[in-house]
Amino acid sequence: MSELTAVREGRPAGPAPVDFGEFVRREGGNGRLVVQPRMGFGDPGRMRTGLVATKAADAATVGTLTLDSYTRVGNLEAVETALRDGIDLNGYPVVSHPAETTAAVLDGVRDQTFPVQVRHGSATPIDIFRAMMRLNLNATEGGPVSYCLPYGRTPLADAIRNWEDCCDLYVRMQDVGIEPHLETFGGCMLGQLCPPSQLVAISFLEAMFFAQRGLRSISMSYAQQTDPVQDREAVTALRRLSAEMLPVANWHVVIYAYMGVYPETDHGAYGLLASAARLAVTTGAERLIVKTAAEARRIPTIAENVQALEYASDTALRTGRGRDDTFTDSPTYQEARALVEAVLNLDDDLGRALLKAFRHGYLDVPYCVHPDNAGRARSYIDSGGRLCWADTGKLPIAGIAERGPSRKIGSADLMNDLFHVRCKFDAGPRELDPASPELIRGRAAVGSRPKEYTT
Repeated sequence: MSELTAVREGRPAGPAPVDFGEFVRREGGNGRLVVQPRMGFGDPGRMRTGLVATKAADAATVGTLTLDSYTRVGNLEAVETALRDGIDLNGYPVVSHPAETTAAVLDGVRDQTFPVQVRHGSATPIDIFRAMMRLNLNATEGGPVSYCLPYGRTPLADAIRNWEDCCDLYVRMQDVGIEPHLETFGGCMLGQLCPPSQLVAISFLEAMFFAQRGLRSISMSYAQQTDPVQDREAVTALRRLSAEMLPVANWHVVIYAYMGVYPETDHGAYGLLASAARLAVTTGAERLIVKTAAEARRIPTIAENVQALEYASDTALRTGRGRDDTFTDSPTYQEARALVEAVLNLDDDLGRALLKAFRHGYLDVPYCVHPDNAGRARSYIDSGGRLCWADTGKLPIAGIAERGPSRKIGSADLMNDLFHVRCKFDAGPRELDPASPELIRGRAAVGSRPKEYTT
């Protein structure tokens, strides 16, 4: 029996899912956004309710099954204990719930108008991929670098082999007429304080890794950082690199609302989310991962997630214009291009090239304490809000990188930088309230998605 047959044996019957990448490319871009929550619940009933609410939101949406932290690290015994004892999990345990249970969660919700993506955070995800394939779940995210360095101490060499095995298995869904989709997480390294050029480079390199393993439907991530102009440079650079060098046609860019210390006030949180939506629209990105006004305080409710989805979509519509190519040949592009070319020149095999790049210090994530990260690069936020290099270590960007005066970063400097975005938006001007008459009228003018979905 082949591995593909063994993985798919006993899979609940169902129609072939829509190509996630093609769906997003069709519904997003040109001033429109597909918006997506990070929602994940351990209870199947609540998970289904969250998916139904996401589908029924007044926005173009895709659903999310975010997995629990035990599943991410492969501690399935802890998952079984939690399920047996009725302990709440912080995500959906797709490996441990019977396939029939998850099929019931998805039944009548996932369809050609509403794809669902699995989000997990694992450096050892083979069991997760097998569980997805049993259920025809054909969209997920991660990467050999981005799901290794920030999340634990798994050796990078092991993570790369794990992701090679997962890609080799996942791509075989193509043999039965299903197009698997992979989204890089490389544009989100550590959430904050990694200069945008390196986020772009790692996101793009992970996409190249996926393409080399046979994936044909790919998205590249970029997490909103500290300065809107620099972010526009970065997303434009990511799109340019992908258009120039990525050997697949079915690709898109996904923006993440800021992943660092989030504003405490509602108006600050909505201001930051609005800024992310405007970034996505003005750079031609097709999809946005939202955050809610509750992020700084607690896990958000389903209703708060839906409110964030609709608010981001409304903001995109109010932005009212498509891509701005002003930043096509920016310093951020030049740095990212130099990093990418240096890594690609190390080895024809992307897995080996990535491993060599970290060994040589050609990729080096500031403030990342993983043993396989050199730890020589440092960054800081300048007086204008841009995220700059304080020390480039051995990064191959000498003579290219934007650097301020040589400086030593102390603990107080680091703490100030970590809280920079929160303070800026909490003290900033108020955006429109999500329940304002102006937003409600605007939503009515463009029409609502159907509300007839039930649990």
